[in-house]
Amino acid sequence: MTLFFVSAISIATVLLYGCVGEIITEKAGHLNLGIPGIMCIGTAGGCLGVSLYMGGLSSPAEDASWLLLVLISLLFSLVFAAALGGIYALLTVTLRCNQNITGLAITIFGSGATNFIMSFVDRTHFDFAGKLISSSLPFAERLGGFGRVVFGHGIFVYLAIAAAIICAIVLNKTRMGLHLRAVGESPATADAAGINVVLYKYVAIISGSAIAGFGGFYYIMDYIKGSWENAATIESFGWLAIALVIFVLWKPNIGILGAFLFGACYIVAFVIPNITPTQREIIKMLPYVVTIAVLILISIRKKREHQPPASLGLPYFREDR
Repeated sequence: MTLFFVSAISIATVLLYGCVGEIITEKAGHLNLGIPGIMCIGTAGGCLGVSLYMGGLSSPAEDASWLLLVLISLLFSLVFAAALGGIYALLTVTLRCNQNITGLAITIFGSGATNFIMSFVDRTHFDFAGKLISSSLPFAERLGGFGRVVFGHGIFVYLAIAAAIICAIVLNKTRMGLHLRAVGESPATADAAGINVVLYKYVAIISGSAIAGFGGFYYIMDYIKGSWENAATIESFGWLAIALVIFVLWKPNIGILGAFLFGACYIVAFVIPNITPTQREIIKMLPYVVTIAVLILISIRKKREHQPPASLGLPYFREDR
């Protein structure tokens, strides 16, 4: 049971990064279906940072610093994911391209570019780097099962939780969050009130993309300890993260519990004994089924606080107001 909870939290962390990043983007009125590709490219950036750092050491096993490894990988992941998010912002905010088509193109590009980049990245020290990054707090084992579940994770798990909490506070308790929500609800009204709509959209999309990019890198370096096959698995988690946004009603703090529930549904398919591969795939569909049920429920109830931003998916042109 302890292993189940630890694994569920690990998968939940991947989803939580993508969910928080997408919530920030959608609060600005942009439906970014490019999140799966951005999570992929964030993975490539972080892995490249790990490769460059570890490759520059004469004896990686002895000289590697946990802090430098985490900081460098975070920086590279952030830059790569933010850059691809910036391209999406340029196309949808400045050039007012269709958000759905642009997002799908970003996902296809991000997945393909990740596979291309990873084919050149030196993965010699990934196994050691993965163990170093995923190292838990030193006292976790001494607390038994409780310690392994609560404290037995790498730094990226706690950063994801912190990101969700900070995002919720900023959106609901600060003037900046109020302005961002106003931009997502009615950009014309926000513009008339003196809010720089374009700036808020760019900042939200780029920062949301940067956060989402950490999810894929966490999966590779922490959950599977530096292993690599292709970007398909990370891309699938990206789609699940987008579904999670709807499930948690665009509330990042609830996203922590929602991500754990989705992670548990994903993991339970692998821990139930004596089930066929077909039954396993059916069980893995549960998060999507629950999301559809939530969509139907909020459509029936029509409570405004449970609805997406009013201008979600709609381009804004100042001269049209």
